Amino acid sequence: MLAQIADRQGWMLRLRLLLLAALAVAAPAASQSAAAPAVFEWFEYRGDESLPGSRAGEYANPVLTGFYPDPSITRVGRDYYLVTSTFSYFPGLPVFHSTDLVNWRQIGNAISRPEQLNFKQLGLSRGVFAPAIEHHAGTFYIANTCVDCGGNFVITAKNPAGPWSDPVWLPELEGGIDPSLFFDNDGRAWILNNGPPVGEPLYEGHRAIWIQQFDAAKLKTVGPRTLLVNGGVDIRTKPIWIEGPHIYREDGYYYLTAAEGGTAEGHSQVALRSKNVTGPYIPNPANPFLTQRDLPRDRPNPITSAGHADLVQLPGGEWWATFLAVRPYEGDHYNTGRETFLMPVRWENGWPRITAPGQVIPYVHKRPPLPATGKPFSRRRTTVREDFDRALGPEWMMMRNPRERWYAVSGGALRLQPRAVGLSDFGNPSFLARRQQHMFATASTSVRFDPAAGQKAGIAALQNDEYWFLLSLGNRNGRPEVQLERRAGPADAAAGVLLASAPLPSAHTGPVQLRIRARGGAYDFDYAVRPGQWRALRHGADGKLLSTKTAGGFVGTVFGLHAYGAR
Repeated sequence: MLAQIADRQGWMLRLRLLLLAALAVAAPAASQSAAAPAVFEWFEYRGDESLPGSRAGEYANPVLTGFYPDPSITRVGRDYYLVTSTFSYFPGLPVFHSTDLVNWRQIGNAISRPEQLNFKQLGLSRGVFAPAIEHHAGTFYIANTCVDCGGNFVITAKNPAGPWSDPVWLPELEGGIDPSLFFDNDGRAWILNNGPPVGEPLYEGHRAIWIQQFDAAKLKTVGPRTLLVNGGVDIRTKPIWIEGPHIYREDGYYYLTAAEGGTAEGHSQVALRSKNVTGPYIPNPANPFLTQRDLPRDRPNPITSAGHADLVQLPGGEWWATFLAVRPYEGDHYNTGRETFLMPVRWENGWPRITAPGQVIPYVHKRPPLPATGKPFSRRRTTVREDFDRALGPEWMMMRNPRERWYAVSGGALRLQPRAVGLSDFGNPSFLARRQQHMFATASTSVRFDPAAGQKAGIAALQNDEYWFLLSLGNRNGRPEVQLERRAGPADAAAGVLLASAPLPSAHTGPVQLRIRARGGAYDFDYAVRPGQWRALRHGADGKLLSTKTAGGFVGTVFGLHAYGAR
């Protein structure tokens, strides 16, 4: 029933968006420039990887490819709902639905209205961290943190597809991140979070896990805060960044699990247990119960940095877990961001176990004991084409909250208004993007644009405001040309460095096709003035600048359409 409601409301939301798009065309905002918009006729994404594919009775990891980190999951009857981090992208906190844990469909975004949060001019790796979703007594809850933009909060919805409420702030969790809710069998609710330790931190990365009772009706914390974990499972070893806590009940115990070791290659998941929800908690003697840090770095097709798990119990009593991990193409370089993986949880001597010491997370695994429904979110080889004949799907994002109307979808085209907000401006540029989901991927588009001086429009591969490539139609010395610009860090000019250019034929008046191809750490850039007749502008550009290792932060690369016009 919930799935049917979600489908119905999802279509209603798409209808609303179509109407808004039509209004945007009929009545453009007064603040828009008089410049003609860039008209994008289509966008196509292709992924092609040689990793093992699943057969009957199997599924392929990751189950959500691309930048979908910090997954949190909850079950309602036979339906499963999952949310992930989006940091300073808008809309934020994508909500997914599945009935088999394998095939997921995005049904909405929990942060869908600009007024819910204000990402201001924050870096793309600030904003909303590590959401945690729960369901209780007919209401869905997401506990979350808006880093540098308000602190910890809870939002609610009757339908996970939305709409979700405005944030209710939790001031007593000040200084903490990663809140999550636990509803006990006696009806009481509790909120957990990562917070500062008692007194001065003893070392860099020294944090603590706290618990406090929560009034689910009034959405407020009550009573004293109790320290559950100081530093990690063994403070003597100076464990770093204990975070992402969750509590579960099983076989008479409260199990507390949390990530430990930071989000890079030392990442892991640990467990503790207690007979009382407020402790004391005793660590699992076989911690961590999930990690890949004990494996050789030179193994083929590695999966690394696994952690930040959330467990869920199936109707038959089995336990499974979603968690984040990455797929580097060289060393610790990866451009696709932290992705969502799925693995079964077995119980050994009263403790959860996902990977044994030295066990590799598999790319292919036996399916959960649930009826297979739907289709995979992404396949090893896939093609997705957007002809802009309907409202944009919920997977499309922009950088930070919009404050004016600058795009419209109508008549089989996406129109972007050139504005004086660039990709490096820590603002909300005319830029709409979707994630790079494969190590080997191609993004292409067809654009109609007659650039005046100071104007450009095209397609970008972007990791954040300081690390990107832009392949666009521009104007130099009064002549239109195809330009490839790059920003490889704050030392480069904010407007980017010109890497290559090619003049357009003087008589050409039609659309120009633009294409970016990712090949691990190398990126190729092509254009075509006649459909499909591609010309190389630059091949083998160093794409490591789009990796988290180089650019820092917690996000992944996106491919997006962009228009710019200087005042």
